[in-house]
Amino acid sequence: MEDGQYVDGSIYIYAPNKAAPIFFAVAFCISLGLHIWQCIHYKAWRLTGLYVFSNTLFTVGYVLREVGAFNYENVDIYIAQTVLVYAAPPIFELANYVVLGRILYYVPHLSPIHPGRVLTTFTAISAVVEALNANGAAYSANTTLPKKKQDTGHALLKTSLILQLVVVGLFLLLAIVYHRRTLKNNIHNKKLTNALTTLYISTGLLLTRTIYRVVEYFSVDSLHIVDGVDPNTFSPILRYEWFFYVFEASLMLVNTWLINARHPRRYLPKSTKTYLAKDGVTEITGPGYKEDRHFLMTLIDPFDLTGLLQGKDKKTAFWEQQEQQNGQVQQNGQKPHGNRTELVSNGHSASKRSNDDDLEAGV
Repeated sequence: MEDGQYVDGSIYIYAPNKAAPIFFAVAFCISLGLHIWQCIHYKAWRLTGLYVFSNTLFTVGYVLREVGAFNYENVDIYIAQTVLVYAAPPIFELANYVVLGRILYYVPHLSPIHPGRVLTTFTAISAVVEALNANGAAYSANTTLPKKKQDTGHALLKTSLILQLVVVGLFLLLAIVYHRRTLKNNIHNKKLTNALTTLYISTGLLLTRTIYRVVEYFSVDSLHIVDGVDPNTFSPILRYEWFFYVFEASLMLVNTWLINARHPRRYLPKSTKTYLAKDGVTEITGPGYKEDRHFLMTLIDPFDLTGLLQGKDKKTAFWEQQEQQNGQVQQNGQKPHGNRTELVSNGHSASKRSNDDDLEAGV
């Protein structure tokens, strides 16, 4: 029902729509199939495999929501679909972190952070958020629990949502600083611009969804109906189902289809060792980053401030060495053709590859 009135016995407060979950389950399932095909076609499981995981959770979540629409008194189904639908967006967000890391690898000399540390740093934070999110959703969704435990669930959800806002803010700040550096250095590469634009739009949709969730959970003090609280006094965001489908389901559906249409591998090279030279046009395949620090140190000090102070960061600036080697090759009378130059690891010879290699690799 969409009159905002409480339906007796409904855990959802209202009587859930029976058609909408079918549409979203099918739509997410189609997107899931496309993500699987793209991972196989582009050989990009490490880059976009988390989109597959996220869409799997969405698909199963909306299938269970359809079941719950006919059994809106069933607590177990309600908890299961709530946890799945709430857990999927943070994983989708984590997939975006992987993509940003790959974008930073593309112009490494302008990256504010070691590209590989984007994933480790944000994964550690996201793991905490995901744990809070899942436990909070499970506790708050179970109206048969004591009020104290439900309140704990609400507190966990609020904390996780606030942390998500903070993380998204830091993520956008990192991307914007990097983007401004590329523009300042006159790098206007279309591949880079398209990849960043897609990431901005996707993150904007996630941010809007998270703000909706924050407003939703800060709009009511309690959902413990048996204590005599009148459900009709709850915020309209909780009493009208269309808020959920507009600001949760639709935003995430648009987001996943956006990634399908503008898949990262359409713009980014397959290997993290392939990067743009300082001219912003030539693609060079070099040795790539080498991380000599312990994994825990990459989490504690993701920006390697210790290495920066000690001057050790210069040892990882492989692009400087590659630029010098490339210059030596050209001085010897060899002119690279195409837009990619691959330098052999010994640094004394170079082989050239044309754009056809990008097509074969699925770039």
